[in-house]
Amino acid sequence: MKYAVPVLLALSLGVACNRTETKAAANQAPAAGATAQPGTPAAGTPTDPQAPAAPPAPPAKPVPDVLPAVVARVNGVAIPSAELEKAIRNLEANVGNQIPAERRSEIYRGILDQLVEMRLLEQEAAARNIKATDAEVAAGIEQMKKQAPNAEAFTKALASRKMTEADLRNEARQRLAVDKLLTAEVEPKAAVTEADIADFYKKNPQFFMQPEAVRASHILLKADTPEAKAAAKTKAQDLLTQIKGGADFAALAKQHSNDGSAQAGGDLGFFPRGQMVKPFEDAAFALKAGEVSPIVESEFGYHIIKSSERRDARTVPLAEVSDRIAQALRQQKQQQLAQEYVQSLKTKGKVEILM
Repeated sequence: MKYAVPVLLALSLGVACNRTETKAAANQAPAAGATAQPGTPAAGTPTDPQAPAAPPAPPAKPVPDVLPAVVARVNGVAIPSAELEKAIRNLEANVGNQIPAERRSEIYRGILDQLVEMRLLEQEAAARNIKATDAEVAAGIEQMKKQAPNAEAFTKALASRKMTEADLRNEARQRLAVDKLLTAEVEPKAAVTEADIADFYKKNPQFFMQPEAVRASHILLKADTPEAKAAAKTKAQDLLTQIKGGADFAALAKQHSNDGSAQAGGDLGFFPRGQMVKPFEDAAFALKAGEVSPIVESEFGYHIIKSSERRDARTVPLAEVSDRIAQALRQQKQQQLAQEYVQSLKTKGKVEILM
């Protein structure tokens, strides 16, 4: 797992250098053309430990309009205001908006805190002679390039943030070294036992209640104008006739559906009540497995729906969700241990905030 929050990389290009994130698995989300609201969380995904709400944070200390030349020192090493301003500009570029005036102090101090933490980690990695190899840096840069739409977009992103590829390579080298440091500190302590998994499952039944659901496929013919509606309905009727005549539903969906599920043969996976627009939901839940609906009109256009399977409400067995629980608990433990380690560096180091 990659632990380091790649502050400068993330704020400069919006993508992490060779960074992977562990996430609990979720049910397949229904296609956009069929849904009216977000899907429900996947059963067995521990996303909310139901901890008491944290008290509101006190207001941030005001940040002066004109920053001092040096905004912080970490074990005697300066963080110049130019570095903080660069991180702020890159953050604004990534979100597409300037920082609201009322949140300026909060955000400036939050970013400065991240820069301080990263400087502490970089210093510790250097002290322990932990380094990234040239091959690791090259792989990281290549991964970032792949995440950009194309080579031109990558080059423009660098230019817009006044960075060269050499600058990016240097930052990648530092962040990868930090990642190695955190991996060495955290990984041996982040084991999750079978008892941990069983205990979480027992104490959090709300995560494992699975409502009644159906699995269905559909063909969507979008219709945005009266003229388009007439043509779409005629085409839908023709497709329905073909299906009733024995034509392959999935093949027709791939060829004709205007929904994102088309490449999967129209398959939307399982979905519970309340996740689809009502006309679609009513039709899908009225079907028996294997049945095909008549033409269904919704705000998105005309649908032909085929039911594949129905699943009754149930409590998901531990065996089905054990791996997902382990993954989520491991991630939580890793993040907690990483935060504790950074805090230990703060405690034993000398951090001076100068604004």
